[in-house]
Amino acid sequence: MVFYNAAGINQFANFSTHLNTLHIDSVTKSYGHKNVLSDIFLTCKKGEILGLIGRNGSGKSTLLKIVFGTEKPDTKFVKAGNKIINTVSDGRNLINYLPQDNFLPNGISIKKIINLFLEAEDREVVMQNKHILPILKKRNEHLSVGEKRIIEILLIIHSKADFILLDEPFNGVSPIMRNYIVKYIKKLESKKGFIITDHDYENVLKLTKKVSFLQNGYLRQINDIKDLVELGYMTETNLSHLSK
Repeated sequence: MVFYNAAGINQFANFSTHLNTLHIDSVTKSYGHKNVLSDIFLTCKKGEILGLIGRNGSGKSTLLKIVFGTEKPDTKFVKAGNKIINTVSDGRNLINYLPQDNFLPNGISIKKIINLFLEAEDREVVMQNKHILPILKKRNEHLSVGEKRIIEILLIIHSKADFILLDEPFNGVSPIMRNYIVKYIKKLESKKGFIITDHDYENVLKLTKKVSFLQNGYLRQINDIKDLVELGYMTETNLSHLSK
């Protein structure tokens, strides 16, 4: 029989938490003399949804691309579990990223794309989705913007990655589909860690109250939504609308 003391149990718990955490630290990025990101620090655990908001051009997409590995930073430290991530290949099956632009290949059916992108056990879930069934035989170039977006989102969040970065997931989709996406992500919250950025901050705030605001290169944690009024990101009218 093996006995564990309190210190041993705490040490195991801390180790387990460490393995289930995405650590983002010391991220800096500049274009010429303009600092876009200045010493950014952020952590995301599996079972968390983090919202990242800020004005156009504030560096939100740049930050997500740096974390994923497709954008070269000036400096960065990214670690998923116990693995340091420097490139896209380093983060394989650990981090996945939904870009703003359509990434699906043309010329092949959506069913074939699902087979290419997903493992066998995840394919059926996506193929049986009520929004995907009608478009399985269609090709990417024949889909509407909204149809492209929903299949892209499902492909990314049903990948093997523990941490999902979503860049403008609500872009180009109808209000009904936005509500569906919010509910769908909520349903998978316990299984993965999500970092989401979108100009549609209302839906970001429906997903999470854990929000960070990016402005002038610096990331600030928002403890109260009212802080966004003081920062000039939203008006009192916007705030009262959210409270209803």
